[in-house]
Amino acid sequence: MELPRSSGQERVPAAQREASQEQEREESAGCLRVCVEGSVFIVDRALLGNSCEYFRALFRSGMKECRQDELHLQGGLRARGFLIAMSVSRGEQPIINDPDEIVEAVECAAFLQVDSLVQHLTDILDTDNCLLLYQTAAVFGLWKLFHNAALFIRDAYRDLWESVQVLPEEMIEYVESLSPASYVALGTHSPSLKLLNDSFRTVCYLDEDQGAWKHLTDLPTEASTSMAGVAVVANKLYVVGGVRGVSKETVDLTFCFDVESNSWSEFEGPQQPRYNFTLLGHEGTLYAVGGEYQKRIMSSAEACDTSTGKWRFIRHAPRPVAAAASAVARRRMFVCFWKPPDTTDIYEYVSERDEWALRTTLVRPQSYGHCMVAHNDKLYVMRNGPSDDFLRCLMDCYNITTRQWTALPGHYVNSKGALFTAVVRADSVFTVNRMLTLEYLICKERWKPHREMTGFPKSGSVWTCLLRLPKTSKQKDQDEPLVSAGDGPAEEDSREGQEAS
Repeated sequence: MELPRSSGQERVPAAQREASQEQEREESAGCLRVCVEGSVFIVDRALLGNSCEYFRALFRSGMKECRQDELHLQGGLRARGFLIAMSVSRGEQPIINDPDEIVEAVECAAFLQVDSLVQHLTDILDTDNCLLLYQTAAVFGLWKLFHNAALFIRDAYRDLWESVQVLPEEMIEYVESLSPASYVALGTHSPSLKLLNDSFRTVCYLDEDQGAWKHLTDLPTEASTSMAGVAVVANKLYVVGGVRGVSKETVDLTFCFDVESNSWSEFEGPQQPRYNFTLLGHEGTLYAVGGEYQKRIMSSAEACDTSTGKWRFIRHAPRPVAAAASAVARRRMFVCFWKPPDTTDIYEYVSERDEWALRTTLVRPQSYGHCMVAHNDKLYVMRNGPSDDFLRCLMDCYNITTRQWTALPGHYVNSKGALFTAVVRADSVFTVNRMLTLEYLICKERWKPHREMTGFPKSGSVWTCLLRLPKTSKQKDQDEPLVSAGDGPAEEDSREGQEAS
């Protein structure tokens, strides 16, 4: 039973609360004329106070400037950078492609301390602008952007290596000190008896230099990945629920693998026993949506604060759903809900308001999505090819900013299986089956096959994710790989057999 908690406000004298509320009303009253580089912007004081630490501190300083109707910003701040900052502060997602705009936006984010702009600049990181954002963030002292840009460069280092060499030596060293996100896979397993030594209950990572899958850890004996939920939060791998045996008895536990300590821990599973559900990890929280229990499809949903391990119910999903595809794009959670015939509804779960919102509907033959991944502000939905051709995969792209659908040209195929499991790293996508691991480059109009490596050496369904592995936890070069590059297709850059135009 949860004990009632007292509110801190109950101990604050009423007069003090009223004074504080009055101060907030005064700070937000009216608009302010802000002069930047000869341009005048009329901006709501509340917007400035809420989005910019610079203005928030100014309005509470008691100085005469906080009571003026017009304020001149000096220090070489550019008008275009201020305009971008205000746009982001209003919740917009401006496109910033011009290098000068990027520099001016970073400068404004640093000068006015606009956290939302720093986050937006992190969101738009790509292989074209990451080096500029990395250098500019270093100049203006934006540590969060500097670190995130360095991580992006590390993840795309193989393709950016030549360009990176123009950076100062200390900046190169910082990038190389970071661990890249490794492609991780685990097969489908039921809990095993402790007396048995199940050598196949392994979690593996892809050693891209050797083109081989290597052992990372073994699943706990009580853990199940059969019809379970698998997700990553704060660089920790979570395996939730699942079933054991043909009777589909639920496993009511959550297992967590910490790559830093190379150890597993466990805590209670969702309050509602469930399997074949959707599990998303986002901002320190696990979200379990729908699923089945006793052969009944459910709409109930729960959230778990991973810092406490406590599950709580959230608003039910719009309708019962099982094994739904999901993705997080621009810090927003999206789930596919299939509605026969040939219809996929994409809903967003808005955690701040605990509500589900229908964002778009896709109507296509065989439109039910088997897999959905996010890259920047785009959702990619993979579905069956024509006439239920399971060796071909069609793909549609939904832009959450423009709210438009685009059908990607061609069929995404390989002779060994379909593209129904994928993860995005930097501007690449990794997909895998038993025979082949394939990396695509995400281009504007399609995915371009880039590299082939050995497949994951396990049968059945495969769970995949990304983890940043400490260098000390990785296998040494002399360790034997589970599958060597010679046991599967050679690494190459050929498109043959991968995409039909």
